[in-house]
Amino acid sequence: MIEQKKHAFELAVLVGIINQEQSEQQVNDYMDELAFLTLTAGGKVKKRFTQKLDTPNPKTFIGSGKMEDVRAYVKTNDISAVVFDDELTPAQQGNIEELLKCKILDRTGLILDIFAQRAKTSYARTQVELAQYQYLLPRLKGLWTHLERQRGGIGMRGPGETEIETDRRIVRDKISLLKKKLTTIDRQMATQRGNRGSLIRVALVGYTNVGKSTLMNVLSKSDVFAENKLFATLDTTVRKVVVGNLPFLLSDTVGFIRKLPTQLVESFKSTLDEVHEADLLLHVVDIAHPQFEAHINAVNELLAELKVQEKPTLMVFNKIDAYKAENFDETDLMTTRESKHFSLEEWEETWMAKTQGDAVFVSAAKKVNMETFRNKLYQKVRALHVTRFPYNHFLYPEIVIEE
Repeated sequence: MIEQKKHAFELAVLVGIINQEQSEQQVNDYMDELAFLTLTAGGKVKKRFTQKLDTPNPKTFIGSGKMEDVRAYVKTNDISAVVFDDELTPAQQGNIEELLKCKILDRTGLILDIFAQRAKTSYARTQVELAQYQYLLPRLKGLWTHLERQRGGIGMRGPGETEIETDRRIVRDKISLLKKKLTTIDRQMATQRGNRGSLIRVALVGYTNVGKSTLMNVLSKSDVFAENKLFATLDTTVRKVVVGNLPFLLSDTVGFIRKLPTQLVESFKSTLDEVHEADLLLHVVDIAHPQFEAHINAVNELLAELKVQEKPTLMVFNKIDAYKAENFDETDLMTTRESKHFSLEEWEETWMAKTQGDAVFVSAAKKVNMETFRNKLYQKVRALHVTRFPYNHFLYPEIVIEE
C-alpha cells in the first residue's frame, strides 16, 4: 500500500471558495466538515481562509492576493499542511506546493488518508489502495522518488524512457493487479451473500458519523466499533438480529459524505452491494446536526446513483437527546422563523408527513424510544417476510414489541 502520511499533532489551515454553486453559508458548513475530517485524520486546524471567486483560479485555485495571505500565515505559524475543500488539479497542487513549501491536500486526498488509517480488513485495504493509486497516477510529477522500485531488469525499460514514465507504468500495473484482486474477492463475497439463506436483509445507510454502528450494537447486542469521528466504520458488518421472534440480517455500511471522491465511490461500490441486495433500508440521520436535511439529500443522491432509491425505507432520526432548537424572538418583526427554530415535535410531524409515517425518532446511545423503533422495524420486516413466505404469516403475528 502507498505509505500512509502521519498527521498526529500537525497544524493545518483550510481554504475554500464562495461562488454561485456554493453560498457563504454552504461553504461555512463545508469548512466545518473539513475541519472535522482534519481532526479525524490527526490534524489541528489553526485558521480558515475563504475567498469569493466566480471560478477557481486555474493555476493556484485562489487569487494571488489571498494566496499571499495564506503563504504569510503558513510561514509565521509553523503550519505543515494546507487543506483545500475542493479537489485540486495536478497542476494546481504542484503550483501551490511550490508557493507554500508545505504539504498540500485537497478534500479527496484527506478522505483517502482517513480511509487508509481506518481500513482494517484485507478487502477494505485493497479498496483504499486502489483508490489511492488512481488518485496518485495523474499527480506523479515530482513524486517518483517516493515510489518503491518494484520492477527492473532487462526489457523492463523502453528506449529513452524517463523515470516518471517508468513510475506511471508501475502504478498502472498496480491498479490492474488491485482490480483483479478485488474482482476475486467480490466473487467470494457474492458467494457468501448467496449462502445466507432466505432471511430478509436490512441495511443501515446514512451520512458518516450519524450513529449507524451504535444503532447496530443496540439492535444486535454486538460490539461493532463505534466512535465520534468520521468514517469510524469502513468494513461492512453483517449480524443476525431477532426482533420479537422474527429473525433477519442487519448490515452496517460505510458512511456517505458530500463531495465523496469519485475514486472511492467506484472502489467501494462492491462494499455497497449489501445495499443493492437489501430488502429494506434504514436511513439513519443525525437530527442534532444543523445541516441534517442537506445530509439526507446527499445520501439520497448517492442511493440514486446506486439505483436503490426505490427500495422500502424507514427513516431513523437519531441523537434526539442532543437536539436543541434555536430560540426565536416572536417580537422581532425583522426576523423570519426558519427550520432551525423548529421543535423536535415539529420536525417529527414534518417528516411523518413527508414519509407517510415511515419515520421514527430515537437516541441509540441513550436508548430512547427504542420500543417504538423496534415495533416499526418488526412490522416492516414482517410485511416483507410474509410477502415472500405467505405460509409463515401465523408464525409472526402483528404484535407490539416491548423493551
